[in-house]
Amino acid sequence: MALLDRIQTPADLRRLPRAELIVLCAELRDAMVAACTPVSGHLGGSLGAVELIVALHRAFETPRDLLVIDTGHQAYAHKLLTGRRTLLEKLRQEGGAAGFLERHESEFDAWGAGHASTGLSAAVGLAEASARLGQNRRVAVLVGDGALTGGLSFEALNNLGTRDVTIVLNDNGMSIAPNVGAISKLLANASADPMESLRRVGNSIANSIRSGQRPHLDALAPGPRAFFESLGLSYVGPVDGHDLDALSGALELAKSKRGPVLVHARTQKGHGFALAEADAETRGHAMGPFDSQGRPIKKSGPPSFTDVFADGLAQLMEGDERIVAITAAMPDGTGLARVARRFPDRVFDVGIAEAHAVTFAAGLAAGGLRPVVAIYSTFLQRALDGVIHDVCLQNLPVTFALDRAGLVGGDGATHQGAFDVACLRAIPNLALMAPSDENELRHLLATAVAHDGPAAIRFPRGAGPGAKMDPVPQPQPFGSARVYLRTAVRAECTVLALGPAVQAASQAARALVDEGVRVTVVDARFVKPLDEHAILEAAALGPIVTVEHAALAGGFGSAVLELLESKNVNTRVKRLGLPDAFVAHGEANAQYAKLGLDAAGIASAVRALVRVAAAEDAS
Repeated sequence: MALLDRIQTPADLRRLPRAELIVLCAELRDAMVAACTPVSGHLGGSLGAVELIVALHRAFETPRDLLVIDTGHQAYAHKLLTGRRTLLEKLRQEGGAAGFLERHESEFDAWGAGHASTGLSAAVGLAEASARLGQNRRVAVLVGDGALTGGLSFEALNNLGTRDVTIVLNDNGMSIAPNVGAISKLLANASADPMESLRRVGNSIANSIRSGQRPHLDALAPGPRAFFESLGLSYVGPVDGHDLDALSGALELAKSKRGPVLVHARTQKGHGFALAEADAETRGHAMGPFDSQGRPIKKSGPPSFTDVFADGLAQLMEGDERIVAITAAMPDGTGLARVARRFPDRVFDVGIAEAHAVTFAAGLAAGGLRPVVAIYSTFLQRALDGVIHDVCLQNLPVTFALDRAGLVGGDGATHQGAFDVACLRAIPNLALMAPSDENELRHLLATAVAHDGPAAIRFPRGAGPGAKMDPVPQPQPFGSARVYLRTAVRAECTVLALGPAVQAASQAARALVDEGVRVTVVDARFVKPLDEHAILEAAALGPIVTVEHAALAGGFGSAVLELLESKNVNTRVKRLGLPDAFVAHGEANAQYAKLGLDAAGIASAVRALVRVAAAEDAS
């Protein structure tokens, strides 16, 4: 019987003898790889955190003691140890375990997490609540070194005070890609022995003097011990994050101290899985699906929107030296890694710091450059103040490339790109666009970069429909829609579709032809400014269906209604979009179908609207 079969709760783990824990860790890693084999999962971070999570659950009496895991994508071992092994077998699939932590999924998930750098703030709040309610619950938080590049982490460190919080710093030198910036250098300058640090500094200075050179300033740089202790934290480490004995000793020492304590653990992302360890760029951050030999399965077909964006941006950068690009710790996910290989000095990775990325871009634009900020739709929410106050208020030419717009599949509720349209279209000066295919993405990117003001382009995850590509991306007429499909000279209904919804709307229109229903499909392209002429022309012909892969509340359909109201046009309109709810993880196309946003759902809406309009005309 496998050891993991005997673990239903961390209490079972705490009863295991120390000698069996190494075997258990190996079983945990095997279970994680098996869970990620059929689906893409955040494997690298979870593989590297196995011993950390085992040690934390043994040191703390969870769930009475509260364990916060920042971001949550390093928590697969936590799920396996807390009774969710069966759920993990359907990881990131409908009815299975979420890829991140969700409070409703388990009492052991003290904090729901999907965005980085929230863990420390949550832990401070949990510790304060425990003290005020007299609960005497210990609070521990596992936070990656990548999350320390986020400003929210430092706001929490500033506010820790004397609260009893144990912070375990999972230092693997990476966020998704290798870490960048001063914090990474600070953590690298750590020694378990303070005297060894002094000897290292002394030897460096002596060697410099003997060679007739000035001492290298890196030798005098403070390490993390001095940094964290200057903030009022006790510092323990660094320790080997894969050595259970060292971790147990460090955590027991941390528990014996009053006030905030930081345990600095060094780990290897992807540890214990050869494919992940060999991946120097991300250490298997999001791996799967695999074949029977554990080799990643590569899908054939059209290029992804992400790759088309990256190649289009590089093509534009060739012709305009003012164009630069910015990522917030996601060079691979946003496609900018391939751009950086061609323009290494014009692509900036600022770490997990979306707010800084936006205001940094505003500064670049104010200085005369044309920055393109590539951030997932869900992550731009973290920088909304900068978009409003620093970019749009000053009307600066910053382009926001919002990948993963719409439903994103397995990443689930925290990562759905649902709210960008509603958030952004209310901001003055900001143009907002959505391409229906890969070729349109390149042209709208050229439109945005050429625009003398802020602009945002939202596009989905995954492959496009395989559109034929024009050789050179060209700026399009600003604020212009285009007729994508006309099934008759005079339509009974017009479908105004935004972004990839154009493809499903066209399928619906072709199917309706066989029923004698005449439909025109208009590719809106612009949410702001709207193509007023195209929309009013459609309204003059008959009813309208709007379709968008974004939140219905305040979205593109709402913008159409507002336009019609402002022009005193009384036309029946049916809006289709994402509901006023957080959509859980699952297969995106199946979810669109369930929400009535596939071809069948759009056809049904058109059919019903035409029927109502005909009845009204007859009466």
